[in-house]
Amino acid sequence: MNASKPVRVRTLTVGLSLTSDLADDTNFDRVEGAVAVLKRGQKAFAAAGHEVQTLRIAINPVLAGQTAGERERSLGPLERLDALATASGVMVGIGPVIEADRDDVDVAPWATELVRRTRSLYFSAVVASQDGGTHSDGALAAARIMTSLSQAVPDGMGNFRFAAAANIPAGTPFFPVAWHAGPQSLAMGVESASLVEEVFASAPRQRAGAELVAALHEVLIPLERTGAEWAAREQRIWRGIDTSPAPLQDRSIAAAIEALTHMPFGSVSTLEACSIITSAVRSLNVTRCGYCGLMLPVLEDPVLAQRAGEGRYGIRDLLLYSSVCGTGLDVVPIPGDTSVDTLHGLLKDVAALSVRLSKPLSARLLLMPGRKAGEMARFNDPLLTDCVVMKVD
Repeated sequence: MNASKPVRVRTLTVGLSLTSDLADDTNFDRVEGAVAVLKRGQKAFAAAGHEVQTLRIAINPVLAGQTAGERERSLGPLERLDALATASGVMVGIGPVIEADRDDVDVAPWATELVRRTRSLYFSAVVASQDGGTHSDGALAAARIMTSLSQAVPDGMGNFRFAAAANIPAGTPFFPVAWHAGPQSLAMGVESASLVEEVFASAPRQRAGAELVAALHEVLIPLERTGAEWAAREQRIWRGIDTSPAPLQDRSIAAAIEALTHMPFGSVSTLEACSIITSAVRSLNVTRCGYCGLMLPVLEDPVLAQRAGEGRYGIRDLLLYSSVCGTGLDVVPIPGDTSVDTLHGLLKDVAALSVRLSKPLSARLLLMPGRKAGEMARFNDPLLTDCVVMKVD
């Protein structure tokens, strides 16, 4: 299928293990080596005719078990890591800073300082795990972090680099929740919302899922071939593709859903369309990793933002769509005065859904300072869309 808006590679992601002493010079040598791997990969994909948007490194969660003092001492090495990443045009996921089910009142101010002093580092806190179930105390810590980060930098954008993570597997290429375990690895995420829209615009409804599978196979199998060959040359494990059809500005997943339902996103039959897409991306004959679900990032999709402003769906609807299966709550603007208790309850809902359905979910919530539900949140970032602030409860 020759799409008018070709599928883009949203991310090439290297999985990399660092030593627990972040100041160790060998860690920076490893990161520089990973940057070189990514640059070679980008050239390989470009030679095969594929646009690569971002290059990313996900590391093992070396910060998760640290004491407050150890975290403070890590800020210097993290600034050095950030400087290297920023100069190289690479983003780095430092993994969860909390893994165990525990509240930590010291981590929120530390996270705020981290965001103020860096530009290219992303991180998370675990709120659910397959072996530990819902992490109520971990969700409380994550809520404290979100509240603190809302004041870290202008426009509440500190929370863009942080998310609560529920059952996120190692090797997930998408940020902010990406983390690494095991041998060095390579993975990729794709931006294929425009392809979904083109298929749904012409496919008979009863054939929509099958035709989407065929169209995605036509694109993703060659992409995987390029990725696997890249991994073989670099002598790294190939994790595969997160087949989630990520949208971004000119490629809207909400528009794709509306092409199938012939109704505005949030109307009846939206849930069915979400299920059709998810079934398709989870049945593909490629090596899969990460979410492999439906991404509904409110601020990155102009149609999603428009429908939110029209009051056609809310946060509870996004959770409902996640059940069939989305990736949770992503870049959702909420009132700046949302309490820690309310955030805690919402994060526990996300965690409970993740545990009950044994699926990866995350919550990236942008508290908008000085904004209440129904007011507009405006952004200078060209990748984000102005949107109404959404009601939480």
